[in-house]
Amino acid sequence: MKRKPFFYPLARVICAFIFNVIYPTEIQNGKCLPENERAIVCSNHVSNIDPIMINYSQKRMVLFMSKKELFKNKLFAKFIESLGAFPVDRGQDGGKAIGNAEKLLQEDNCIGIFLEGTRSKTGELGRGHGGAFMIAHQTNTPLVPCCITPRDGFVKAFKKTKITYGEPVTCEELGIVEGTAKEYREAAKRFMEILAQMREKQRSEFQK
Repeated sequence: MKRKPFFYPLARVICAFIFNVIYPTEIQNGKCLPENERAIVCSNHVSNIDPIMINYSQKRMVLFMSKKELFKNKLFAKFIESLGAFPVDRGQDGGKAIGNAEKLLQEDNCIGIFLEGTRSKTGELGRGHGGAFMIAHQTNTPLVPCCITPRDGFVKAFKKTKITYGEPVTCEELGIVEGTAKEYREAAKRFMEILAQMREKQRSEFQK
């Protein structure tokens, strides 16, 4: 399992201020994520700080593949590296990025993947892609649903955001048996339905 970087404790202190004061977050069912076993956190994507929010919501590091452009500023690069981010060149062979993710999982790490592939421009859930399910199937890794729901649709300063986790889901439960492209697509649809149900519950809680 990947060791926490030297600056991890300091990064956690900074995050405590950010997510208690500036971008207040409410974490629900955080213990659904296994503490030591390999896992894939599968989340929707609403803001650039989603990986940081997810890491703050957990005691263990969730490793995210992040676009290399985010690492241009050395200070910010150190900060996000301390929270588990590692750079990926989006122009490189996708197989290399998948290989890196599989290696991390084989070492019993936890990785995070945004199922929609990119940030939502509307705040609504988009279409899920099958890459996470291919990785999960090939490494025998459970997938943990994570839904991020800001009060007003987008993460804003001084407005609460809910981060809710669901129970781990296996590939078999999602209908993945042979590992075909069709199975991965269908699994993505089913998983996005899980996130949609979580999103509906979060929104109803905001209205109370």
